[in-house]
Amino acid sequence: MSLLKAQDDADAVRECLAGNSEAFGVLVKKYQQPIYNLALRMLREPEDAMDVSQTVFIKAFEKLDSYNPAHRFFSWIYRIAINESINFSKRSKRLDEYESGVSASEEMTPEDRYRDEALEEEVSAAISLLTMDYRTVIVLKHYNDLSYQEMAEVLDIPEKTVKSRLFSARQRLKDILQKRGIGR
Repeated sequence: MSLLKAQDDADAVRECLAGNSEAFGVLVKKYQQPIYNLALRMLREPEDAMDVSQTVFIKAFEKLDSYNPAHRFFSWIYRIAINESINFSKRSKRLDEYESGVSASEEMTPEDRYRDEALEEEVSAAISLLTMDYRTVIVLKHYNDLSYQEMAEVLDIPEKTVKSRLFSARQRLKDILQKRGIGR
């Protein structure tokens, strides 16, 4: 994310705090889809992801005065989304699989599509067996394509911890998949 975009977010927050309610709409429009996608990958149910997304924006609006413009708004709202997804999962006692969002290429044969879908289901099922800390880093890195630095900001942990946790999560995921006969 560029400095200009981060500055635009900080300006929108400032305007919103000054009483311009339309400024928050700009932030909602910008982050609505990424927040929903994150919640969907964490919870796997579209309705649950929509509920969590709405809660995230309500909480963000209510706590907007606690946002520190020295940090990126993206990191702040992603942290809220992760916490809400975890809380929702605990409340509903569901630790569902993630949905990949990978679309099949039109050039693929039906057999290839079936094989890819089956593999994705196995990977999703394996991810669902990881602890929430490990799931979170897998989702942020491999489904949301965040850098280590961005992940550290979002999770509010040192970058070294992110790398270590991601390494451990990948190892556990590999072990689970191997036990299921997938991979080498």
